Amino acid sequence: MSDGPIIQIQNLRKVYHVGKVDVEALRGVDLEVKPGEFVSIVGPSGSGKSTLFHVVGGLTPATSGTVMVGGRDLRSMADAELTRLRKTVVSFVFQKYNLLPNLSARDNIGIARHIAGLPPDPGPEFGKVLDLLGIGGRLHHKPAELSGGEQQRVAIARALVNHPAILLADEPTGNLDSANSQVVLALLRDLNERLGQTILMITHNPEAAEFGHRIVHMRDGHVC
Repeated sequence: MSDGPIIQIQNLRKVYHVGKVDVEALRGVDLEVKPGEFVSIVGPSGSGKSTLFHVVGGLTPATSGTVMVGGRDLRSMADAELTRLRKTVVSFVFQKYNLLPNLSARDNIGIARHIAGLPPDPGPEFGKVLDLLGIGGRLHHKPAELSGGEQQRVAIARALVNHPAILLADEPTGNLDSANSQVVLALLRDLNERLGQTILMITHNPEAAEFGHRIVHMRDGHVC
């Protein structure tokens, strides 16, 4: 594992223009994440944590500052390069599972490789991911035939099928009950510990944040 950061953010600012009003969502954020770390970003609504998530994932451009992801400066990348980054380097798990209802779990997972223009077979290493997630026997089921916890596990498998360097998780247990939340969080920790998957997780829940190696607190657009 490299000692250098896989995510490096310096003096990051993000300003949204709402009518004639400027809303400063991020106010000089500094953050580094090393390869193989599981970092939890925790803070109340309006703290800037979701904006940070979107900037790191290349979904929202920074207003100023430096954002390095996988050794690349996001602010210097064209739209096509950012799209490629989101297909192969950074992957996402959201509160909503966003599974296609007419496809089986297997096809929901495989569609990520199709979109990225990759061969259908993710390779034998992906079997370890499916084993950890415990959904090998549910791959032929459609989303409506799966529990909420199982659907989120399928969404995690889909996020990992292209072997991304970084997994970004935004409130991944927000739609789950407490029992399934614990299962999903434990699975994320196992993916990190057993496979070395780098994870940056956004949450408002301090108990969920405890599953990470390190907790970063945000408030009013700052890292506290």
